[in-house]
This record gives sequence, structure tokens and C-alpha cells, in this order.
Amino acid sequence: MAKLILILGDQLSEQISSLKGADRQCDAVLICEVMAEATYVGHHKKKIAFLFSAMRHFADGLRQAGYQVRYTKIDDPENAGSFTGEVRRAVDALKPTSICVTEPGEWRVLNEMKLWPETLGLQVDMRDDTRFVCSHADFETWVAGRKSLTMEFFYRDMRRRTGLLMRGDEPIGGRWNFDAENRKPAKPDLLRPRHPSFEPDAITAEVLDNVGNLFPDNFGSLDGFRFAVTRADAQTALDSFVTDFLAGFGATQDAMLQDDPYLNHSLLSFYINIGFLDALSVCRAAERAYLEGNAPLNAVEGFIRQIIGWREYMRGIYWHAGPSYVDNNFFQNTRPLPSFYWSGKTDMNCLSIVITETIDHAYAHHIQRLMITGNFALLAGVDPKAVHLWYLEVYADAYEWVELPNVVGMSQFADGGLLGTKPYAASGNYIDRMSDYCGTCRFNPKQRLGENACPFNALYWDFLARNRGRLRANRRLAQPYATWDRMDEGTQQDLRRQAAGFLAKLQ
Repeated sequence: MAKLILILGDQLSEQISSLKGADRQCDAVLICEVMAEATYVGHHKKKIAFLFSAMRHFADGLRQAGYQVRYTKIDDPENAGSFTGEVRRAVDALKPTSICVTEPGEWRVLNEMKLWPETLGLQVDMRDDTRFVCSHADFETWVAGRKSLTMEFFYRDMRRRTGLLMRGDEPIGGRWNFDAENRKPAKPDLLRPRHPSFEPDAITAEVLDNVGNLFPDNFGSLDGFRFAVTRADAQTALDSFVTDFLAGFGATQDAMLQDDPYLNHSLLSFYINIGFLDALSVCRAAERAYLEGNAPLNAVEGFIRQIIGWREYMRGIYWHAGPSYVDNNFFQNTRPLPSFYWSGKTDMNCLSIVITETIDHAYAHHIQRLMITGNFALLAGVDPKAVHLWYLEVYADAYEWVELPNVVGMSQFADGGLLGTKPYAASGNYIDRMSDYCGTCRFNPKQRLGENACPFNALYWDFLARNRGRLRANRRLAQPYATWDRMDEGTQQDLRRQAAGFLAKLQ
């Protein structure tokens, strides 16, 4: 045996760097479902099932392509339970001369792999993950000498590098960013196409049984599992998005409807993050839709920005900031995560809807995450590490490299502004404007005080008041602080008492 190639569960691509130059006759590919990865947080049942089924289907595809595959299922009695244990078992059985792996996406796994040359006594060839446009070295070069790490300027560099929506050195349409056109509310539409769903096959049915038996108490439901678990089905999901939803994506990307959890969103992050879809190819498919006249520029630019802008930027921040980034707590928030984050049982309709959808689908779109669950946690003063762990557990597309900066940096502003330029804090007025959640809620978004007042309102002003010392220099908050200062002292005290009373009950 020449070489042992380990492929992780989020590296399911035949173009992954660890397979480059592989000898299909002599080398062995190891793919393993291990309890350490399934339990380091209490992942949503659907997330575990999605990954295990995708891994099993991918392994079958490699076998059909002529690779020698060693696969360990989660319920294998010989399963060692960790990457290190499974690699050691494979080394003992196959006697390879070296180990090859594409770099993992998380510090936790990287630190484990760094021990392998010594503990296993073999050379470890750890290769760059070439699925990303921006390498670690490239990001550090971009960071060097900058006083602020504004994503917009990083995004422009990625546009220049990829040539996406560019005409020479200038952006098509004369602007880099059409976000101002992408903030419209949505209306229910019975004629909106349905997103594709994929019936579980025999492999997935076996996985669903495994997960149901081994993780009965984990968050979420396995009912209605309809994820794509093959590259072909993921491609079908991409084609459907470009044909049926991309044109409407831009204008309504920030909108929320209680009977339409998906709206025009792509539902592709699951498949990009595990390797079924190539991120740059997805962007080029969207660009073609614009060039062929099938989708407007604001929609295509907004979609591409999410991938080569935010996604690449979050990965860069994650590796630049280091493993201690998770401990950032700029506001010194210590409140525990409210219990309704696990049940959805709250009178606040917006939170109830978003959390219930998360329980059912292991998904919520970016504005639901940022401006409903994230916004509430920020206003309520919840410990940002607890918020981070919740997001990591409950969403099927959540991996620490992308989730941690999004939550700690963007949603909770816990890094004090390394990533974002202001906290994403908002009152009930924003939720009322961008959703239909408030119409059936027992709380009134127009009221700031009283039993029926939307809790977001008093919490918003209390958040600004209690954090003024930390935020007074933030120019983007000058207007809300000016509004607060124009209130009479009695109103200010009433709002803070309203917030304190609500938080006391929450505790």
C-alpha cells in the first residue's frame, strides 16, 4: 500500500486536493463516520443524517470510479470513534507509507492532525484546500497594513481576481454593490415555484435509522428529510435555483414570510460547504443567467457577493483571528441562552416561527438568523459563546470556520468591530417592515411600553443605553443615540424598566 488518503465529511469532491495524483490501484481512500465529530456539539439530527448519507453516496461514487475505499460507518462495532483512531486502524491494517489529507476547515481538527507524524510515525502530506478563491496566505497579504478589515473592499478584490461581473477593471453596471435594491418585503405567492426535494433512497433510509437510534435526544426532527445527498441531485438544486428563483432572489433576500420559509433563497450552502458544488462554478452559473438576460444584475450581484464576498471573508477572518476568537465578548454578556431557543415555545411570534422552522428543516435564511434569533440574543445580553454553539448545532450548513465569525463577529459584535462596522441591533419596527410575523403576534411592534409592547422595542433602547460607553464613538450609531437623547428622562427610565422586567421573567 502506497498512501492512505483521508477525506473528511465536508470534502466530498473528486477535485479535492488530497486526491490529486492518487494512484487508484495502490492508494487507499479512508472515509469515516466518527462519534467524536458527531458529538463535539449536539448537532441537529438532520445535519448528521445529511452528512452521513452524503458521505456514503460519495464513497460509492469513488468505488465506481476505481478508487479503493475503506469506509467506517457510525455503528460499526470496530469504529474507534475519532479521526485519529480510525486513521490508526487503517494504518495498522493497510501499512501505508504516508498519509495524505486536505487541510481541515477547523482549528480543532487541524490541531489533532498536527500530532499524527509523531503519534503514527508516518509522513503527513497536508494540502491546501483549493476549493476557495482566497488562500490563507492571500488573506494575510490583504490584511497586512490595513487599519480596518472591511468586507466590501475584500469583496472587490475577489471580483477582480475572479472576473465575475467585471468588464475589464470596472464592475458591470458601474457599481460594486446593489444591496440598496435588495431590501424589499415580500408578499405570499401561491404561484412561486417549489424548491426541489429528494426522496430518501435505501442508503439514506439506513442512515436515518442509525441517527434516530444513536442520537434520539439531539435537537430537531428527522421527519421530512429531503436533502440532496449526491452531487447529481445537488446540481439539480443549483439548476432549479438559477431557473426558478435567482431572478427574484435579490429584491426579497431580506424578506421573511411565516408560511414560506425558503422564498427565493438558493438552499445551496449545504452542498457548497460539503464539496458537492464548487463555489466558483455556482457563481459562474449565476453570472451566465445575468449575461443571457434571465436574471437582473441586483439579484446576481447580491448572490455572488454572499459567496465570494461573505463566505470567503468569513473563512479568512476565522483563520486570521485564531482559535481564541471564540472567547471574544466585547459587551461582557453573560445571560444564558433562553430555553425557547430549543423548543420554539415563546409568545414572540417571530422567534417562534424561525426556531420552529429550524427544528423542522435545520435551516433558516441569513436574515432570520441575523435579525431574529441573533438580534434578540444581542439585545438580551446573551453570552456570545452560547449563541455560537447554538448556531453550530442547529443548522445543517454550519461549520465553525463560517459560522463562528458570522455569529461572534457579525451577529453578536462580540469582537468589538474587527469584522463588522456596527452591531446588527434593531427594534420591532424592522421586523414588522421586513416580515409578516407581527400581524399574528400577541405583541404590538408599534408599542414601546406596556403589557402588549413588542419586547424588541424596549430591549433595543436598553441595549444602546447600557452599552453607550462602548459604542459612543461608533459613527453609524450617531442617529439612534441622538434619538435616545431627545427622549425625556422619564421615557428613558420607563423603557429601561420595561426591558429589565422582561429580562427578569426571561431568566
